[in-house]
Amino acid sequence: MKLLYSIVAGLLFGWCGMAQAQTTADIQKIENYLNSVKTLQARFVQNASNGNVSEGKIWIEKPNKIRMEYGAPTNVLIVGNGDFIVYHDKDLDQVSNIDYEDIPASLILGNNIKIDGKKIKIIDFYKDSGTTIATMEYADGNIGPITLVFNNSPFELRQWKIVDPQSVEITVSLYGSILDESLPSSLFRFKKQNSPLLNKKGR
Repeated sequence: MKLLYSIVAGLLFGWCGMAQAQTTADIQKIENYLNSVKTLQARFVQNASNGNVSEGKIWIEKPNKIRMEYGAPTNVLIVGNGDFIVYHDKDLDQVSNIDYEDIPASLILGNNIKIDGKKIKIIDFYKDSGTTIATMEYADGNIGPITLVFNNSPFELRQWKIVDPQSVEITVSLYGSILDESLPSSLFRFKKQNSPLLNKKGR
């Protein structure tokens, strides 16, 4: 369950001196990107501050569908079908469920995202010529913040970052992202033996 939270939860990451004043245009750009992406598939590498490194493949279909397949030695499968998320530890053959409202990463899975300071607000922001970094938190305070890292040209999601309940910093980096291609519905149905192959075409 620690790994599950680390993967699908939100992310806080401490950059010294990161704070800047975001503009309305900056917020609109992030909102437009998050709301415009309908599907995403990519390879990912996950780095933790305790030294653990994992990699695998991710598929997202909005709203709220996600699949993350971790390669050996992690051997974990995460599948969210829109109603709940299944976490399968293949080595132990253990299956657990988690609710979407418990994970900050629901920010990148939802539709009609509004960063208006009501439900979601930016608490830290940085932008230079190549990168935009925004740390966001939920107003209800029940789940932790999430930091999104974007490439500026083209503007696209490159990383998300979290701090898990054990204070381990987690960074998930995306590679070879493919946007808005049709994905088979079977990806988001939990089957222990289902291991689809990622399309090799990059973006």
